[in-house]
Amino acid sequence: MIDARGYSCPMPVVMVQKAVKGKEPNKLEVLVDNQCSVENVTRYARNSGYQVEVSDHEGDYKLVLRK
Repeated sequence: MIDARGYSCPMPVVMVQKAVKGKEPNKLEVLVDNQCSVENVTRYARNSGYQVEVSDHEGDYKLVLRK
């Protein structure tokens, strides 16, 4: 699980890149707190071959990335 709440872009994407690089997990959960991060992490994940599910949790967003 990556908790990227409180970070503005591009940091959430950089955090996901570091988690994915080399390991390529089948599932990764990411927490963010703004729509811009949702869009950017989703774009990066899809370009990296992941399917993305987004859910809203009281102002925060949970993204589940799956291969």
